[in-house]
Amino acid sequence: MTAPLDGVKVVEVASFVAAPACGALLADLGADVVKVEVPWGEIYRHSHPRYAGYASDFAGAPHFHMDNRGKRSLALDLALPQAVDVLAKLVEGADVLLTNMLPARQAKYGIDPETLLAKHPHLVIARLSGYGPVGAEADAPAFDYSSYWARTGLMDQLHEPDAPPPFQRPGMGDHSASLSLAVGILSALRMRDRDGVRSGPGQVIDVNLQHIGFYIEGNDAATTLVTGESPPRHDRREARNPLWNHYQCGDGRWLFLVMIESDRYWQAFTEAIGEPGLAVDERFATAVPRFQNSKVLIERLDAVFARKGLDEWTRAFEGHRLIWAPVLTVAEAVQDPQAIANGSFPTVRHSELGEFKTVAPPLKMSGFDMPGTAPAPSLGADTLAILTEAGVDDETIALILAAAG
Repeated sequence: MTAPLDGVKVVEVASFVAAPACGALLADLGADVVKVEVPWGEIYRHSHPRYAGYASDFAGAPHFHMDNRGKRSLALDLALPQAVDVLAKLVEGADVLLTNMLPARQAKYGIDPETLLAKHPHLVIARLSGYGPVGAEADAPAFDYSSYWARTGLMDQLHEPDAPPPFQRPGMGDHSASLSLAVGILSALRMRDRDGVRSGPGQVIDVNLQHIGFYIEGNDAATTLVTGESPPRHDRREARNPLWNHYQCGDGRWLFLVMIESDRYWQAFTEAIGEPGLAVDERFATAVPRFQNSKVLIERLDAVFARKGLDEWTRAFEGHRLIWAPVLTVAEAVQDPQAIANGSFPTVRHSELGEFKTVAPPLKMSGFDMPGTAPAPSLGADTLAILTEAGVDDETIALILAAAG
């Protein structure tokens, strides 16, 4: 089966999550992705589970393997002028440069769009940043915690009125951004190669984490732009729709009701919870009175759900076509039979780490298999091969290998 990106060469000069995750997806699609990495290895590579508080002796960084699978590794210390020359030679033979270097550093190493497109007019340059390539903060460092989560209103919006702002889990904005980067790259390659050859011009794809945050919260951001008001924060004790709310079960676990069209489900819901009398109570007859009396209804439902544990409620809801979900822990969620049936967690076979599960690519294609099982490369494992392929002279190769240790 021919891979969609067979023959496409990508040079990735990036660390941490968003841009490398995009590179992994391009590798899943068959591109030859060369990851340029500092000789001592980026921090993400060394982020073993125990450093994050897990009681695990796993000797690798599982998330690094997910975001760098299928690539080749080139250890390159760009503090050396010869290494900068090597990078230029690699880009010369590439279709795509993928980077999260900020504009000033791009210019320092000669991989800014102005320099590159003047030399390589067919090159696609994909850049990831916190705040975009223009404006006062173009060179400001950022993680998705700051630019995507805090600066967009997401952090403020996603907590109960009397609770502190929630702490985002790692990589949420980054993985969203990676998909946008991939779409931009594929579109640019399509435009460039529309006639089946490198006939069209390259271009620059820019994705910034702040804007990705606005896009992800687009329902709220678009409404705020029109109204000038922040969205009303959710308060589960007085939810506008009590059937779109979370409730604590008798065993301390939680479940989440997501019946947005509440009138459609109200009758079946009251039967499922064993409270048919609620269906004929005028205070709760339709969505409007349920909103008007939400506090009373939620107090009633809190008492009802406290009667049984989560497993009992799961059985009670069986056979009723309701939209709801148990609030699972991550350890429970990765054992979900539905996720397993969809192949969400394939097995990686690694020469040093043995077998371990990972997260599969975010899409499936009927005409091309994307198992997501290729491990991330060992640090610098492909340095000699990559430099030789690029036609780097022996003296420079020896210097680069010595600097890589």
